[in-house]
Amino acid sequence: MDPLVTYQHIIEQTLAPYTQIPYAYGELQCKAIFDRERHSYALVTLGWDGPRRVHGCLVHIEIINTKVWVQRDDTETGVTYDLVAAGIPKHQIVLGFQEPAVRHVTEYAVA
Repeated sequence: MDPLVTYQHIIEQTLAPYTQIPYAYGELQCKAIFDRERHSYALVTLGWDGPRRVHGCLVHIEIINTKVWVQRDDTETGVTYDLVAAGIPKHQIVLGFQEPAVRHVTEYAVA
């Protein structure tokens, strides 16, 4: 199977369960936003926490030049571990939220 299609499937299958996790406070929900054409995948938290409006990006992943770029990851345990467990090799994952100068000390791809 084409690695791009495989990565798209793994990312979607990895992110989807997060939308089912209930929040412990507020009237919040997690929505998945998948743009397969542009290879961009996000989880957005939205709703109300009392009088405060909540709307923010929980996770953002892109596929750029055959690499999986984790641009943002605000999950408790780290979505990157889930991606590796699902079959994406560490050398194909870039921690985009890490400063480029320190990426070489991680177990993941530099770019």
